[in-house]
Parts: sequence; C-alpha cells; structure tokens
Amino acid sequence: MHWKKITLVGVGLLGGSLGMALRQRGLAERVTGFVRRRASVRECRRLGAVDVGTLDLKAAVQGAELVVLCTPIAQMQPLVEEMLPVLQRGAIVTDVGSVKGIVVRDLERRVSSAGAHFVGSHPMAGSEKTGVAAASADLFINAVCVVTPTPKSNAAAVRKVGGLWKSVGALLITLDARRHDELVSRSSHLPHVLAATLANLVLDPAHPVAQSALCANGFRDTTRIASGSPEMWRDIAVANRKNLSRALARYISDVQRFRRLLKSNDQKGIAKFFETAKERRDKWSQRAASRSPE
Repeated sequence: MHWKKITLVGVGLLGGSLGMALRQRGLAERVTGFVRRRASVRECRRLGAVDVGTLDLKAAVQGAELVVLCTPIAQMQPLVEEMLPVLQRGAIVTDVGSVKGIVVRDLERRVSSAGAHFVGSHPMAGSEKTGVAAASADLFINAVCVVTPTPKSNAAAVRKVGGLWKSVGALLITLDARRHDELVSRSSHLPHVLAATLANLVLDPAHPVAQSALCANGFRDTTRIASGSPEMWRDIAVANRKNLSRALARYISDVQRFRRLLKSNDQKGIAKFFETAKERRDKWSQRAASRSPE
C-alpha cells in the first residue's frame, strides 16, 4: 500500500518511529509532522522522521490521505476539532493511544462529520524513553498492533489502517475497544502503576542512603517503565480508570493472599506461588519468541 501524504500529529517516540519506518520503506510520497516547538521541526527532519515538519496543524493535515494521532490521549479531541475544517473528505484518521474506548467514542462521530473515517489502533510498542531522539524505524517489527473497528467503521478504512501497521512490521489483532481496554488494563497499565509504586516506595528519601545503593538488576528491570512520561500515563490511568481500578483490586487481593502465606510460614504455598508464576511466564515467553509476521 502506498500513500501520497501521511500526517503525523505529534512526532515523539511512536510518531517518529512510524515516520522513519514509512520513509525507509518508501510507503508514502510525503510524511508531514505537526510539532509544538520550532526546534522539534529541525530535529525531526535531521533524524529522518518526516519529510516536512510544521507548527501549523491545518497546513500539516490539509491534503493528507491518512492522519495518525500520536499525542497523549487528552490532547486528541481538541486537535481533531481544530483540524476538521481542512480534513480531506474520505481521509482516514487513526491513533496510537493506549486506551481505545474513550478515544473511539470522542473521535469517530467528529471525524465522520467531516466526511472522513476514524479507525482506532494501538501498536503495543514503546519504551520508557520519550521524544523523537529515541525513535527507531524497527520499533514496530513483530509488535502486536490492535485495531478497534466499530459497527459504524468504513470497511475499506479498517483494511487500510490494518495494512499500515502490517507494512511497518506489526502483527495485527482486531478487538472491540471495550475488550481492548479491559485486557491492556492488566497487561500494560497495571504493570506501570506497580513499577511507579515500587520506585516511590524503595527510593523514598526517608530511607537510609544505603537503600538506593542496594537496588540492583532486579529493581532496575522491574521499575524501568516508571521512567515513562508522567503526562502520558496520567492520561492513560484516567481514561481507563474503571478497568485499571478492577485490575488493582485483583492484584491487591493476590498480594494479600501471599502475605497470609508468609505470616503462616506456609512454605509449600509460597513455593507453589513462585512455581506457578515461573511456569506461566516461561510459557508466555516461549510463545512471544515464536511469533512471526502474518
């Protein structure tokens, strides 16, 4: 699939990586990026993330066949409102947001009012690093990308959005937005809350100085994602708060169950806890390693 013009609204880690992948693979005649700072225009072009960078949202969107929203979730609706007057009829708008229900609800009707099509998507790729300097053209290779069509979705637009992500190496899954948000609340959003909680707890300045000196590989690996963008994760937590709250309740229940095993010195139960976790993670790791593009 070849596009004449693709516009990236936001050129950070995900937007920048998508732009690099599109340009390196020759998938678009022009990749335009909308950014907030003049210095970002130069940086995006220097790193090869876009052909054209601009601070003018309407100029960026005008004439685009595809617009990809790569900003924090809370910014998406106002940006779409601003671009609607120049959005080309028949154009496709998608996003990279980690929460889909609220995004689909807010944007599908608005984009449709301009004669264009919105299809939600979520590439399960990223890093605790932010900004276009951390971007990579290979970021999406073998990464799962979820597409979340609705009964109102244009079938051709759904196929094209799926084709976009497959063309940069992603593995496609189609899910209802509600189901997506339930699943990622456990596999993506909960781990971030846990990593942030652990970082806040262990690195509390009230602890002795020696505490941080004793934080080695296990602590570093477990808390890596706590270094992610606070703004982005605030938006994710708020947007998916009902599902995340339920996931936290289940997690707290499981931790309390383990605490009871410790208090009662139930060595058999403690061993079973760790054995089950190892078995489940090892199986998941093997399946993940064996994944290949469709």
